[in-house]
Amino acid sequence: MHGPASPGWLLVALCAATGAYCLLRMRSAVEEQRRAAGGEALMGFGMAAMAIPAAVFTPPGWAWPVYAGVFGAAAVRALWVSRARPHHLHHLVGASAMVYMAAVMADSPASASGHAHGHAGAGVPLLTGVLLLYFTGYVLVAGARLLPVQVPVAVPAGAVGSRSGSGVAWGDRPELARACRLSMGIGMLAMLLTM
Repeated sequence: MHGPASPGWLLVALCAATGAYCLLRMRSAVEEQRRAAGGEALMGFGMAAMAIPAAVFTPPGWAWPVYAGVFGAAAVRALWVSRARPHHLHHLVGASAMVYMAAVMADSPASASGHAHGHAGAGVPLLTGVLLLYFTGYVLVAGARLLPVQVPVAVPAGAVGSRSGSGVAWGDRPELARACRLSMGIGMLAMLLTM
């Protein structure tokens, strides 16, 4: 992606950490969570690879069609799965956005010449705007879902301490999965803005 190197490396770190956590989530005992985590790990690592600052590493010309093919296959899979589980439509939008960004980067003059000098290949403004609106809304909703809700809990008389030993594995913690999705949404927004 185009843009300054420091924010680019922060985006790479955020996306790679998210992908790594999603790999950890693939060890969950819940089958649905494992399936979603696999797609999210692919998205996180793919975003990290695409976000490497162009001033540091310019991918070869064949890399962008490969990205488009991989995320195109992920989009087809998400479309297939969303027939039975409509919440997978977000995965379809995310994978399609990655295909779009890969196509824009493949078509950019910076990609063809091996130099990254600005925002010449910014894509279709209307489509970029729609994706920006979608991911902005997604980030706001996902962030709101992370806000703590006070739920009264009855504590038996004589009980001391907290419920820290609840036995929930790291891969099964719903708040961490939501934070993972939120960080990928923020990463997608950053990538669309710097395209």
